[in-house]
Amino acid sequence: MQTVTVSPKFQVVIPKEVREKLHIKPGQKMMAMPYGQHIQLIPIQNPKDLRGMLKGCDINMENIRDKSDRI
Repeated sequence: MQTVTVSPKFQVVIPKEVREKLHIKPGQKMMAMPYGQHIQLIPIQNPKDLRGMLKGCDINMENIRDKSDRI
């Protein structure tokens, strides 16, 4: 775990190790979300980068039950 400092403009630098692990690029948009007493920074993915991520998933709808079946 690495420590970062909040600047007078409320900016922080994401450590290089974290940027490389998450493939964060300069100018990339991120969502900043409060999570209890923490802040989550979630990289926003370009929709083109998500293409093919579900390849090989079973999309057979016969196995999916309607919520009303559970009552």
